[in-house]
Amino acid sequence: MHAKQIRSTFIEFFESKGHQFVRSAPIVVKNDPTLMFTNAGMNQFKDYFLGNEVPAVPRVANSQKCLRVSGKHNDLEEVGVDTYHHTMFEMLGNWSFGDYFKKEAIEWAWELLTKVYKLPVDRLYVTVFGGDTGDGLEQDQEAVELWADWIDRDRILFGSKKDNFWEMGETGPCGPCSEIHIDLRTDKERSSLDGKDLVNQDHPQVIEIWNLVFIQFNRTQDGSLKELPAKHVDTGMGLERLVRAIQWKHSNYDSDLFTPFIAKVEELSGISYGDEESVDIAFRVIVDHIRAIAFTIADGQLPSNNKAGYVIRRILRRAVRYGYTFLGFKQPFLHRLMPTLAHHFGEVFPEVSDQLDFVSKVILEEEQSFLRTLEKGLKILDLIKSELAQSGKHVIPGEQAFELYDTYGFPLDLTSLIAREGGYSVDEAGFAQAMVRQKDRSRAAAEQETKDWIMVATEEGTEFVGYDQLTSQSRIVKYREIVEKKGKKFQLVLDRTPFYAESGGQVGDRGTIYSDTETLQVLDTKKENELIVHLVDRIPADPEAVFWCEVDQPRHQQIMKNHSATHLLQAALRAVLGDHVQQRGSLVNDEVLRFDFSHFAKMTDDEIEQVEAIVNEKIRDNIGLEELRNIPIDKAKTMGATALFGEKYGEFVRVITFGRDFSVELCGGTHVRATGNIGYFKIVTEGSISAGVRRIEAVTGSQAEAYVNTQLRILREVQEMMKSPRDLEKSVAGLLKEKSELRKELEAMQLQEASRLKANLIGDIQSVEDMEVLVAQVVLPHADALKKLAFELKNERERFLGVFAADISGKPQIAVVIAEELVDEKKLDAGKIVRELARHIQGGGGGQPFFATAGGKNLAGLARVEEQAREMFS
Repeated sequence: MHAKQIRSTFIEFFESKGHQFVRSAPIVVKNDPTLMFTNAGMNQFKDYFLGNEVPAVPRVANSQKCLRVSGKHNDLEEVGVDTYHHTMFEMLGNWSFGDYFKKEAIEWAWELLTKVYKLPVDRLYVTVFGGDTGDGLEQDQEAVELWADWIDRDRILFGSKKDNFWEMGETGPCGPCSEIHIDLRTDKERSSLDGKDLVNQDHPQVIEIWNLVFIQFNRTQDGSLKELPAKHVDTGMGLERLVRAIQWKHSNYDSDLFTPFIAKVEELSGISYGDEESVDIAFRVIVDHIRAIAFTIADGQLPSNNKAGYVIRRILRRAVRYGYTFLGFKQPFLHRLMPTLAHHFGEVFPEVSDQLDFVSKVILEEEQSFLRTLEKGLKILDLIKSELAQSGKHVIPGEQAFELYDTYGFPLDLTSLIAREGGYSVDEAGFAQAMVRQKDRSRAAAEQETKDWIMVATEEGTEFVGYDQLTSQSRIVKYREIVEKKGKKFQLVLDRTPFYAESGGQVGDRGTIYSDTETLQVLDTKKENELIVHLVDRIPADPEAVFWCEVDQPRHQQIMKNHSATHLLQAALRAVLGDHVQQRGSLVNDEVLRFDFSHFAKMTDDEIEQVEAIVNEKIRDNIGLEELRNIPIDKAKTMGATALFGEKYGEFVRVITFGRDFSVELCGGTHVRATGNIGYFKIVTEGSISAGVRRIEAVTGSQAEAYVNTQLRILREVQEMMKSPRDLEKSVAGLLKEKSELRKELEAMQLQEASRLKANLIGDIQSVEDMEVLVAQVVLPHADALKKLAFELKNERERFLGVFAADISGKPQIAVVIAEELVDEKKLDAGKIVRELARHIQGGGGGQPFFATAGGKNLAGLARVEEQAREMFS
C-alpha cells in the first residue's frame, strides 16, 4: 500500500465506524497562549476536553499536521540523525467525546492494524498503565483483559506513569494510555532477543506506532485526580511510522512519503543517497525540513526573527547549512523541492498546491539571505575552533556564539550542531548572557503567576451577542487574578457579552460593566481557548450580582469602519494586482487599518491610486452589508467566499458580503451596515515587511480627512517657505541639487582634512616588538571616516595594529584594526580588545578579529581608552 492509500484507508475505516472526518487544523496555533504550534492531533479538540465547547458530533477522525520543534516536545536535534524522528509529521487519530471507551478503541485498533493493514500479529506488542502509588492508581487491569481477547498475554506489558499515563498539562484532563509497538527487526535478530525486552528502550527497529489514550480523570490544582463525568478516547498514530511498518522499510525515510524527495535531491545535487552516513543525514534533514517549512508558511506563518517565525527560520537555515556543507549546494535549492511537495501532498492538504508560487518565493528569498552570510560565518567558526584547538580548549565562548547569531544569522542550535561535529561544545550560558546584554533584542516576557479560576456559575461558555447589540444584561461565570511584575490583572468570563474578543486582526472591545452598586472598566477583551475573557480593572465586590455590559460605542464604530474597509481593500487589490493577492495578516483598531498581503513587487503610485479609487467608489455606492450566519462551509465556498490561509474554520461559518460580485469573505468580525458609513478611505503607507509580503496602512472616515488636511497644510507651509506656490516641484529639485553640490564640496574638504590627519598620525606610529603600533585620539565627522582612516593605515603599513579613540560629532567611538598576520601569529582579537576598552565610555561593541568597533555614552572616557591601550601595547 502506498502512503496516500494508507492515509485514506484509515479515514474510511473510522467513517465506517460512525466517525466524522475533520480536516487538519492549521499547524500554527492561535488563541492559545500555551502552544506555539499544533504538536498533537488532539490540539484542535482541546476545548471539548476542557469543557469550554460542546462537540457537534461524538466521534471524529482526521490526519493532523503536527510540528514538534519547541517547548516540551522538541525532536529537532534527533531529526536526520536517526531514522524515525521528524519536525513535521502527520498524526492519524480517532476520538470519542463521551461516547465509546476502551473496549471499542482497542477492538478497532486491532482490527485496522491486523485485518485491514495486515501487520503480522507476532511482531506486535501492547503496553498498558502499570499503576502509580503516588496517585493511588492501580494497574489498568481493564485494558489488560480487553487486550487479552486479541493478543497473547505475554505480549501485554505494563508501562510506567511516564510512558503510559497521558496528561494535557500540569492540570486538566488526563488518563491511562495503551501503546501499540511493532518489532521490525530481521528474523535472525528477533530469534536472538525477544522484542518485548526492547519495547520503550529507544531501539530504532522496535517502535511505538499507536497510542490509545483513555481520558477519565481531571488533574486538579492541588495535584489530586478526580473522575470526569464523561470519559473520552484520544488516539494518535504517526503516519510516517505506520507507512514504514506497512511497507516493511528499515527507515521512515525509505517509505514513499520521503523517497520522491530524496530522488529529487539526488537529481539536484548529483550525489547518491545511501553511500555515506554524514551525507545521508543531510538528505534526511532536507527532505524532513522542507515539509515543516512549506506547510507552516502555507498556514500563514512567515519566517522572522521572533517566536514562531524564528522557529521556522531556524529549521530552514539548518536545512540550508546541511545542503551547503555535505551536498555542495552553494545556490538556493530548497525552493526547487516545492513542486514535488505540492504533487504528493496537494490532494490531502490543498493549501500547499494553492500557494505553490508564494511559498516557493518565500523560501527562495530566505535561502538567498542566509547563503549571503553562511560562508563567512562558517569561516569565522572554523577560525574559532582552530584557536581553541591550539589552546587545548573545546568550548566555544558564548560571546562568540552570540556574534555568529547576531552578525551571520546562525541560530544557537546550528552553531552547537556544527561544533559537535568537530568535537566541540558551546557555552550556552554565556550565549544567554550576551543575548540579555544586547539592548535592541526583545526582552523576555514578564513573569506572571496565574491563579485558578474562581467559579461563580456553571455555564459551559459565553454567548456572544455583539453582532446585534452593544449592551447586555449578564452574570459572571468565573474570574481570576494574574500577578505580574508590573502589577495585577483581573479577568472575567460572562454568561453573555456584547464585547468582541480580539480575533482575526480586529482588536478587542472596551467599555464598562456595572451593577447597582459598582462599575468596572473593561480594558480589553481577548479569546483564550475559545473563551471570551474580559480584562477588567478589578474584581467586583459582589461577583454574583447582575451586571449590565456597555461597549464603548464610538471606538467600536470606528473599528467597524476600518474592518469593513479591509474587506473592500482586499477585493480592490485583487482587482488591480491579480488573484494571487492573499491576506497574510491584519490589524484593525480604532485608529488605523493595517493589511498584509502576498505580492512580490512594490506597488506603483498608479496602482495605489487605482486601489484607493475602487474602495472609495464602493463607499460612495453605499453597498449594504449581507451577513449570513452559521451556513455550511461548502455553501460558503460555492459562493466564492475568500478564506484566510492558516485559519481553522468549522463546519458552519459566517459570511460577510459587500456586493456579491465584489467582496465575499469568511469573517467573524464586526462590520458597518453599509459601506457609506466608512465615509472616506486613504492609504497612508505601502511597503515590504518580508519575502513576498507587502503591507498597507490606511485610515478611514474623519481620520482619513484629518490625514489629508494635514498633508495639505504641510504642502502649503512648504510652498510658503519656498516662496513658490505654483512651481513647488521645480523649487524643491533646485534645492536638492544645491544640497548635493554642497555635500560634494564638504566631502572634498573632509577628505583633505583626513589626509592631513593621516599624515600626522603616521609620525606617531611606534615600533613595539615586531609590530607597528598606533594609539591615538582623533576627531572625525562620522563613523565611515573612522573606518576609512583605520583601513588606509592598515593597508599602507607593515604588521600594523591601531587603536583609535574617536570623537564622532560629540559621541565616543572606538576602533581597533589589526593586520591579518598578527591575528594569526599572536592570536590577537580586535573584538576582545574593543570590548575591554569600551567599558571606559560606558558602551559595548564587537566585530571580527582583524577589525572591531564600539560606541558608548561617556565622551570623557576616551582619555582612559587611550591610556589603557598604550599600557596594553607598549
